Amino acid sequence: MQIIRKTGAFAAVLVLSLVLFAGCGQSANADKTIKVAASPTPHAEILNSVSDALAEEGWTLEVVEFDDYVQPNVATTEGDVDANYFQHVPYLDQYNQENGTDLVVAGNVHYEAMGVYKGTKKAISELADGDKIGVPNDVTNEARALQLLAANGVLTLKSGVGLEATKTDIVENPYNVEIVELEAATIPNSLPDLAFGVINANYALGAGLTTDDAIVYETADSEAAETYVNVIVVNSENKDSEKTKALVKAVQTEEVRAFILDKYKGAVQAKF
Repeated sequence: MQIIRKTGAFAAVLVLSLVLFAGCGQSANADKTIKVAASPTPHAEILNSVSDALAEEGWTLEVVEFDDYVQPNVATTEGDVDANYFQHVPYLDQYNQENGTDLVVAGNVHYEAMGVYKGTKKAISELADGDKIGVPNDVTNEARALQLLAANGVLTLKSGVGLEATKTDIVENPYNVEIVELEAATIPNSLPDLAFGVINANYALGAGLTTDDAIVYETADSEAAETYVNVIVVNSENKDSEKTKALVKAVQTEEVRAFILDKYKGAVQAKF
C-alpha cells in the first residue's frame, strides 16, 4: 500500500508538471504573438504582407479586422490587442482628448489620398441646386473633405480654418449643394443617393472603387498628405516593447514600399 501511495503521488506530481509545462509553453507562444487591430483595406492587407517576415524573426502576427473607427482604439486601450493600425494622427489626438486615453504613435506607415467619387453626377459642372454630397461625419475627416471640395471650386470656406473646418465655415456655396454628414464606412454604399461622396481611400478600396470612379484626389503636396499619415498606435507603456519594435521594423521596409506601390497604384503611398 505504501508503494502504491508513492506511485500515485509521483503520478500526480508528473501530471501537474506536464500541465504547468504546457501552460508555460502556451504563455511563451502567446508572448510571441503580435495582435493588431486594423481596418480591412489597406491596413490589414499591408500587415498580412509582413507576416512571413515576422515569422522569420520568431513572431506570430494576428490581425483582427474592424469596420469602424472606434473599436480598434477601445481594444488597444483595454489590452485586447497589442497595437492598432487604421488611423491618422489628428484622429488619434481627437480620440485621446475626448476619451482620456494615452495612445501614442509607434511608427508612420502610409498616406491615403481622399477622393471625390462619382454618385449620380460625373463632373462638378453637372452639380445642380440641392444636390447632396456625402462627407465623413468625424471632425478631422470632415474638415479634410470640405477642404478638398473647396480646392475644386464646389464651395468656399472661411479663411484660415484649415483642417479644422466644419459645415458652419462654408461662406460660399455656388451650386447650393447639401453637405450630408455620414459615417465614413457607409458613404460608398450611399453613392446612388448622392451626387458625389468624399471617401477615405481605405473605404473606397474596400468597396471596390478605383481611380476611374473618382473625379479628383488630394494632391501629394497638399497639407492633408503631410498631416494624415496613417500610423501604428499602441498604449504609451508599450511604445518601446519588443513587440512594438518588431512590428514597426517589419512594416517600414522597402519590400512593403514596393507592395504598396504595386497593389494600390498611387491611391495609397508609403510615408516612412
